[in-house]
Amino acid sequence: MTWTSALVILLVLALLAVVTILVCERGRFVLPSTLKSMGARGLRETLSLKGLHGYVYGRWPAQYIKVLIDYLFPRLGDSGRQWVADRYHGKVLLTDHARAIVQLDHDIPRQDLEQIVPFPMARDLVLSGPPDIAVFDCPCRLRKPNPCQPVQVCMIFGSPFVDFMIEHHPHSSRRLSQGEALELLDQAHERGHVHSAWFKDVCMNQFFVLCNCCKCCCVGLDTMARYGTQIVASSGFVARVDEDRCSACGTCESICPFEAIHVDNVATVNWEKCMGCGVCVDQCPSDALSLDRDGRKGAPLDVRLLHGGASEGTP
Repeated sequence: MTWTSALVILLVLALLAVVTILVCERGRFVLPSTLKSMGARGLRETLSLKGLHGYVYGRWPAQYIKVLIDYLFPRLGDSGRQWVADRYHGKVLLTDHARAIVQLDHDIPRQDLEQIVPFPMARDLVLSGPPDIAVFDCPCRLRKPNPCQPVQVCMIFGSPFVDFMIEHHPHSSRRLSQGEALELLDQAHERGHVHSAWFKDVCMNQFFVLCNCCKCCCVGLDTMARYGTQIVASSGFVARVDEDRCSACGTCESICPFEAIHVDNVATVNWEKCMGCGVCVDQCPSDALSLDRDGRKGAPLDVRLLHGGASEGTP
């Protein structure tokens, strides 16, 4: 079976599932947020495979992720996996850049972000502020029998996504104030987890999720490690080691989510693997690590610099 055939079968089954539920439940699943989402998309796109795909993704995110990663991805070739990655991908964020998204107080007009997010589905992007934010149970962690804790670490942004998540997942999601969202980011960084912004083609060219990823549960990190599929873009920075300060304790090697650091007599950074998340910098007990801006890794997603176009930014 080719990956295109598998994808068509998956979408047809999703369509049948949605129709069955709507009929059996006599419309009780058509909540106001669903109608709002349909209105934002328009009738034609709502009734398309893309629209139905978006409904299934939002309605059953944990099951969607499990099917995608555990059943579909292993059966796709390299080209098939990259096709998925071009339509569902993430961008590593420094903590300050993640905080800036939460604190955004104005709209950023539609613009080409090819240098920042080098995937076709995120180049024509809109960011709105101040953002409406909710947190929900991470579907990546839920697919694991013993997931990392806490589970409720994924933040969803903007209309109609927040309303949809709150109405359809009332027991596993909740709205966040700006202060609560900032606190969640800081706590995730202290645990050594990676901030990443995610984009998906069913989400109307909007940034919609800010994840706080651990290397043992995150499907993006897992996909890169297992298949070499470039599904996550670098922050635009690379870790640098001060050899005079390095004590070769091994903390950075054990904590690095991308397995980009090796410690022998001194820590060394694999440039290709390093995604510039900054986790190692704050975890290093000797203050021997820092981040350097590297244009070869693309530009940072720093919303503070996106008034008139993409700019480089600093850590």
